[in-house]
Formats: sequence, C-alpha cells, structure tokens
Amino acid sequence: MDLDQAEESEDVNQWDCIRKRVREVRRTVETPPSKRKNNNHTSVYEITLLGEKEEIQSAASVPMDHMDQVECDSQEDLFGDYDSFGDDSWLRAQFEDVEKKHSVCTSSPKRNEREEADTLDLQNETKMHKLLTEDAELLKDSCTSQSNIASEQFCSKTLSEMPAEADELPNSQLALMEGFDSPLVKLESKELEPEDILSFNCFVNNLSDSPSVVNNTMQCLNVQNQSKTTSSGTHKRLSLKDQIKNAMTENANSPIPHSSRNKQLKELVLSEEINAAMKTIQAISDIDMGPFYGLPSKVKDLIFLLKGIKELYEWQHVCLTLRCVQERKNLIYSLPTSGGKTLVAEILIMQEILCRKRDALFILPYVAIVQEKVRDLSAFGIECNFLVEEYAGSKGRFPPFKHRKKNSLYIATIEKAHSLVNSLIETERINSLGLVVVDELHMLGEGSRGAVLEMALSKILYTSKTTQIIGMSATLNNVSDLQHFLKAEHYTSNFRPIQLKEYVKIQDSIYEVNNKSEDGFTFARLLNYKYSSDMKKIDPDHLIALVTEIIPQHSCLLFCPTKKNCENVSKMLCKYLSKSFLSVKAKEKCGLIAELKDIGNGVICPVLRGTVPYGLAYHHSGLTNDERKVIEQAYSEGILCLLTCTSTLAAGVNLPARRVILRSPYVARDFLKRNQYKQMVGRAGRAGIDTEGESILITQEQDKKLVADLISKPMECCYSNLIHSSEKGIKDLLLSLVGLKVAQTLDKIVEFMDGTLLGVQQQHHFNEKSFLEVMEQALQLLMEKGLIKGRMLRSSEGEEMCCQLEVTKLGHATYKASVDLDYCDTLNMDLKKSLEGLVLDNYLHLIYLVTPYDMVSHCTPDWMIYFRQFHQLDVIEQNVFAAVGVPESFLTKKASGQAVKKTVNGLVVKRFYMSLVLYSLFKEMNMWSVAQKFNLPRGFTQNLLSSTAAFSSSVLHFCEELEEFWAYRALFTDLTQKLSYCVKPELIPLMEVSGVREARARQLYNAGYRSLSYLANAIPEMLVKSIEHLSRRQAMQIVSSAKMLLNEKAEALLEEVEELVRLPTDIP
Repeated sequence: MDLDQAEESEDVNQWDCIRKRVREVRRTVETPPSKRKNNNHTSVYEITLLGEKEEIQSAASVPMDHMDQVECDSQEDLFGDYDSFGDDSWLRAQFEDVEKKHSVCTSSPKRNEREEADTLDLQNETKMHKLLTEDAELLKDSCTSQSNIASEQFCSKTLSEMPAEADELPNSQLALMEGFDSPLVKLESKELEPEDILSFNCFVNNLSDSPSVVNNTMQCLNVQNQSKTTSSGTHKRLSLKDQIKNAMTENANSPIPHSSRNKQLKELVLSEEINAAMKTIQAISDIDMGPFYGLPSKVKDLIFLLKGIKELYEWQHVCLTLRCVQERKNLIYSLPTSGGKTLVAEILIMQEILCRKRDALFILPYVAIVQEKVRDLSAFGIECNFLVEEYAGSKGRFPPFKHRKKNSLYIATIEKAHSLVNSLIETERINSLGLVVVDELHMLGEGSRGAVLEMALSKILYTSKTTQIIGMSATLNNVSDLQHFLKAEHYTSNFRPIQLKEYVKIQDSIYEVNNKSEDGFTFARLLNYKYSSDMKKIDPDHLIALVTEIIPQHSCLLFCPTKKNCENVSKMLCKYLSKSFLSVKAKEKCGLIAELKDIGNGVICPVLRGTVPYGLAYHHSGLTNDERKVIEQAYSEGILCLLTCTSTLAAGVNLPARRVILRSPYVARDFLKRNQYKQMVGRAGRAGIDTEGESILITQEQDKKLVADLISKPMECCYSNLIHSSEKGIKDLLLSLVGLKVAQTLDKIVEFMDGTLLGVQQQHHFNEKSFLEVMEQALQLLMEKGLIKGRMLRSSEGEEMCCQLEVTKLGHATYKASVDLDYCDTLNMDLKKSLEGLVLDNYLHLIYLVTPYDMVSHCTPDWMIYFRQFHQLDVIEQNVFAAVGVPESFLTKKASGQAVKKTVNGLVVKRFYMSLVLYSLFKEMNMWSVAQKFNLPRGFTQNLLSSTAAFSSSVLHFCEELEEFWAYRALFTDLTQKLSYCVKPELIPLMEVSGVREARARQLYNAGYRSLSYLANAIPEMLVKSIEHLSRRQAMQIVSSAKMLLNEKAEALLEEVEELVRLPTDIP
C-alpha cells in the first residue's frame, strides 16, 4: 500500500469516528439530564477533543465524498426544549468543568509538541498569506490576455471537482465547501502548477470587477489563523460556549443560495466567454478570434458531443475568417454536396445570437428539413440560452413575440420566411433581424417557390441595411448575377471530404468519366456476373450485379425515374438476392417491421413487408412522414443497406452512400438537368466511414451523346421567377409592397424592383416590352381586381406619374394571409356565400372552406366511391352537399355512367371530394384506412392533410382582417389546430414537439409522458428504456425540443404579463 492510499485509509477511519461522536453528541444534547443514562452519554471532554480534530482537519483539504456522508437534517431540532444554553445551569457547569480539564491538558508534553508544530505551521501560513495577498493583485493585472483560455480551463477543472449532490446540501455545508474549493485555500498546501496558475488567473480575472470578494476570502484566512493564536502568540481556544454561539450565529447569517453553485459557475464562465467573444468580434483583426471563432468553448464541445465533429475542414476555417464575414458583408459560398456547408452557417448564426445579441433567420427548402434542423439546434439553444422557433406548415406566430432577454433563431420554410419578413416590416422590427441564412440559394430559379424566396430577400435588402445575408449554394454558372442582387462577396471551393469517382454504364461495359478524353469517357471494366435468360429479361440494366458488389457490407442508393418504378425495382432485387441477406441484422429488421406496423395501426405496406427482411426499402413521396422518418433512420443505422428512391431524396435529408446508381438519365419524361445530376451523385461517399464514393449512371446507346453533354457541360444558370405563371410573382410582390407601405408610388416601386434579381436580369427577360411597362400592367390588374386603389396620371411631358397607392381591405387581407391571387376572389365569395347557410352540426362544411384550391388538379374523383360516401353520411351531413352545390342527382348519374345535362361547377365537385377525404381523416384518425377507402396513395393523403392545415391558417388570417367574417375567427382557430395534428386531443401537446408524429406520441402517452412538461423533464436514458425503437440520439432530440418549446411558451406568457402591467407612456 503506498503513502496516498495509507493517508486515504486514515482519513476514512477518522471520519467514521467523527460521525459516531456527532450522533452521540446529538443524542446527549437532545436528551434532558433527568432522562440520561450516565453510562451511555459522551463526556464534554470528548466533545472538546472532537472540536480540536475538526479544527485541525479544517486546515487541510477535506475529501468531498466524506463531506457528502455527514448526516445533517435542517428540519430536525437538535436542541429539544432548550431555548438557550445560557439558561441551563447543568450544561454551564459541564462547560466550566471541561475548561478546567482542558487547561490541564495543555501542559502535557504531547500538547507542547503539538503547540510547537502548530506555531510553525501558523508562521508558514502567515508567510503564504502575505505572498497570496501580493500575488493576487499582480495576477489580476496579468491575466487579461489569457481570459478566454483560462476561463475554459477553470470551467472544466472546477466543475469536474464539484459534487453532484451539492445542490441538496444545507447552507452551512455549502459555505464550508466553498472555502475548500476556493483556489486561494488550495494554494496553501501545494505549489502552483502551470494549469493551476491559469485556473487561478481566470478566477481572479472573473472577480476583477469585485475586489471585495478577494478581500473577503483573505479575511476568512486571517480569521482561521487568528482562531489558533492570541495576541501574545500563545495557543488558546475560545470557550466551547462561545464556539457554539459563534457557529450558530454564522449558520443563521449564512445567505440562502437561490441557485446551486454548480449552475452559478457554469453561467459565470459562459457569460465571461460570451463577453470576451463580443469584444473580439467587434474588434476586426487578423489575430486569434477566441476560444472557438469568437464563440464560447461550450459551443465547440456541443458540436463534438452532438455532431461528432472534432475539427473543422480547412475551407471552413478560411470561410469563417474571411474579411467580408468579419465586416458583416453579405456572402455567397458554393461547394459540392456533402462539403460541410451547413456547419459554417450554424457557427455564423450562433455568433449573431450569442455575441451580437440579435435574432437570426434560417431558411430551408422543405418542412422535413426544418423539423430536423429544429431538433438538432434545440440542444444548442437550451445550453446557450437562446430560443429556436419553428416556422413550417401551420406552426409560427406572426409577428413573433418580442423577447426582452433571449434572442431567437427562426427556422422556416421559404413561404413561412416570407410571411415572417412581412410581419417584421409591418411592426417596424425588421432591424432586429441580424442575420439571414439561405440554404439551397439556387432555388431562386425554381418556379413559384423561387419567386417567393426572391420577394423575401428583396424586402430585407431594401428595408434593413444592418441585416447580413449568407447564401449557401451548389456551384452556379451565373453566380455574378446573384452577387449583384445580394450585394455579396463570393467564396467557392471544390472540396469534398470523400473522393468521388463518376462512371457511366452502357450495356455491360462501365466507363469512367474523363473530361480529357474526346467523348468524355474512358473504358474501365466489364461486369462479371452470370445472368440466366430469365434474369436478363427481368433485369436488363444489370442492377442485381451492380448492387451485390456493394451490399450488404456497404450502403447503396438507387435512383429511379418514377415512384412506381422504385417499388418494382426493390421487389425485383429481393427476388434474386441470396437468402444469406435474411440473416444480416435479422433482429433489428424485425424491430423495423414492428415499428412500421405501429405506424399503420397494425397494417404495413406489402412491398415493405417483403423487402425489409433483405435490408431493402423504397423511399418516395407515397410514404407517410412517419414511414419516411423510420426508413431514413434505419438506413442511417445500417439496418437497411439499399434504398430505391426518387430524385426528391437528393434534395432532402442527408443520406450518403458508398455507391449511387442512377437507373436512367430521366426524371419521369424529362431529361436530367446538370444540377439534379450533381445533387444525386453528390450523395456518394460517407465522411468518416468510406475512403471513396462512386456513382454509376445507366444509359442506352442512343442517349450516349446527351449523357456526355450532361456530364461535361457547366451548371445551369439561375434566373428570376417573378415572371413565372403569367407574371404572378410580380403582382404578389407589388401588392405586398403597397400594403406594407414600402413603396406606394411608381417611382418607389421602380426603385425597389431595380434591386430584385429580376431587375438585375431584366435585359435577359424583357425584349418585346420594357420593365416599366410590365410593372404598370401589373398595377392595373391589381386595381381591376379591387386589391389596390389609386389613379394613374400622365404629365404633359409624357412622363408617367402615379399618385399615392394603397391597398383595399380585400387586398390587405390577401397579402397578410399569403393567399394566392388566383384564388382570393373565389375564397372571398365562398366565405360570403357560406355565411348565409353555414352547417355547424359537424365539421364538414368548415373543412370544405379550408380545402386548398391548388390541390384540386392532383385528384380525380372516383364516382362510385363519391356516391357511396354520400349514402354513408347522415341526413345533416348530406345537407352540406346541397349547401356547397353538389346535388345527389349529379352523383347518381356520374356513378351510373349517365350523361349529365345540368351544369355543375367542376372545381366545387373535385374540391368537395377532397373534403370528404379530410372529413374521414378528421373522424377516423387513421391514414391507412382512409387512403384505402378512397383508393389514394397514403403519401398524397397525408400531403393533402398538411396542405389543408397550412391553408386553414391562411384562411384564419384572411378572416381576421375582414370585419364581415368575424364569426369565422373562433371556428377556424379550433379547426386549424385539429387539422394540424388530426389525433386525439390528449396527444396534441406531445405532437407540438418538433418531429414527434402520431405513432411516437401514442407511445409516449402510454408510457406516462402525458404533457409537454413531463417530456421536457424526462431523462433520455429512461425514454430509451420505456419507448420501443427509440435511439438515445432521438431521445435527446425529443427532450431538447420539448424543453425549447416549453421555454418559448413561458417566454410568451411573461411577455403578455409584462405588456399588461407596463405603465403607459401617454398617461394624462
């Protein structure tokens, strides 16, 4: 046994003795003299010796685990019926007797030796105290330049020594622990090591603004020294009576901590690092930016903990330290897929929120990606004290709550981001938005969604000169146009963490893509796989040979041109795969099938039932959101080794693979675009897993030249889509500009439009007529529709002039609710007509009013099902058919195949058919049964439901702006919430958590997590044990999202309370 172990053993024995004596003293004091047994009570002399040992050991470092073992109950009365020791003559007599015996003991030889040793120790301590007093002042001045590093080390060192039970200890013990944990006390017993010097530097630096703290600590040391010596230098103790009185007084005066010391230290260190980071970011220089690019070191630790990233790539470091980024100029950075673009954006977002104390907006293209990002960043928000708010589907508040103490990160889809920007401009809060990050910036060139994104960015650029815009994009051919539009710098790199090799397969030959060769291809190899005649007929593209080279050891993505083709290919592959595939991760596959059954309430897709045992599945929009999420998770964990998928997977969540196969160079009937091809093949190669990735494009001989052009040609250009669909984007933009009072004259409108991407590219778009003529025509059409008012005037010189323009009530409601201009009149008329005979005995009529108009073209009614559904409803529900304009006679003739002479509005008929689908979902709450009943894909059924919930929110905002629709407001508020989740009411609070779907919410509810508060305070490890098929990472994300949502609701309530009690500024 070495010396340290011997000392530790001796300490344990001493503390065991001390605890026994303390319990005996408590029994002695609590028991009245008349009831005590003389042979069982401890003498007061032993109490005195106990006090000596406690005082001697208080000068040394006390093991913290022993301190935790000392019994102490603050609710227990240790003194029984005694109000004062001074009134007890028996106890005073005992004290006097002990003092006499104590004076005799001091003359013993052992006592003299101890006194000499104590005197020597006191002299050394006095010298050390003087040195500490002098060094503390020097260290306060010398540690400023190392504050960031020191604070990080002090945080990790101090918190590691803090006992987990410290929060539950009584005040007196907490005070004692603070004395032992103080770096000043620890310095008495050992010399300063380099890391201790840094920790001490940090401690002093943190207290530099409060020198009284250091002085108080020094005074405590003086008191300890003085308790051992008198003015004459001889060792003399206070009487036991005075010692007890002093101890009781100190306990009574000790402050009650409002929070644990552990928590206070964490907050102190984080606050210190944030303050240092703010100063660093404000001072632009080329020197070191702080612990982690101007952010607290906690952010770096969280990135490693939650993302597994230890170090940044070189390009990421270069991008984060660009001069334009530090000067807060706008930036576009372009890299290939899987290059790590998102991490740079997240670091910049946290710099804005934590250091500059301003809000940030993160725009993402799809709802699923928004929900995934909310789950990922909620943990950062919880740890770093900012809010993460979801704006997708029916979620999001306009305008957002104005928080006093916390800043917000808004994560939004393109459409919700536009509505959010409008609300901030209207409330004059757009300058609170410090940073806007746009993922997939090239979507500016993709249809109506690109037009909405352009509108949002143009308004930010025009109304806020202090908002920084960061755009992430794949490589673009005309990035200079985007730079001009956003007034941005450009950074690009060809970096990929994994090398990508591209191949093309023609028949059974595989060619490597080589831009240096004449035709762009170089022969690589022949496929070596024996095919039977039957297999050649079924698999002419040699897919079996290509996938069996990779799976099951590695992962593979197989892109197919259509959804039906995805399912057929997965079934065909399983037919010819070896039976040995069934034994690979068989238990996990059984769990996956069980989870898919739970999602379908006992029903599972027959295709998935047959393919999952082989490790295969299909992935396309025909799946429900829950099914897609489970399949993606199983693929990420290696349970599934191959997915047959459509091109939408490439633009969605990140699912990399060792090999990517493109079965055809077509998407449906359209030939692949260069951007689409790059997105698909960019999924090849998994960072940290594979050393390389490869893609194989299967084509036919007749398409060889087209494929060569596809591989070698530059990326497509990105063009404005404001003129998309008969210039609908321009009309929407002009209406909102007038309504928001951003531009209300033609001159201002022209000035604004010149700053849009369309204005930058007007020479490309307008040949026959000028840009000004296009705007005049759009304004004229808005006047004809009754959305704006104002007169157009022309001066004698021929210059076009315009008086002040303003929106009508209908126009104001249209742009506020983000209602499509093509349908605003129809919606207005439907709402007015329904007021005359609204059926409120059920929800069917209300559901019809919020069924989205733009979904009608995607659904063709099955007349027999339509007719059957009519007769399955009760009489009151059948009355709704007549109220909306779908007579029974019309359905009867359609179902029987007879000619219909009476004219019926086709839009109303198709729309009401979809309303019946939604009404069945509303009542049955089962996606599978409803999809089967109406013979619709379950993915389309769920998409219809989510689109209806979003449109219901828009209709609600539309009615709030028009007085005549006041009766609808309460009705649509309730309906929107029910449609958003379409589950039993008790599950709604759980489904508010981002990413929690019906099946998961049902599991959580049955496990006892029946409210948001239960879920926010859950322990992830317990969730994993109680919820089937839930990984620890998923559990942590759910808990973090629940905590974040709970914080948002609490902040919102506090804002309402403060608004109510706030004193008006204009009191007469």
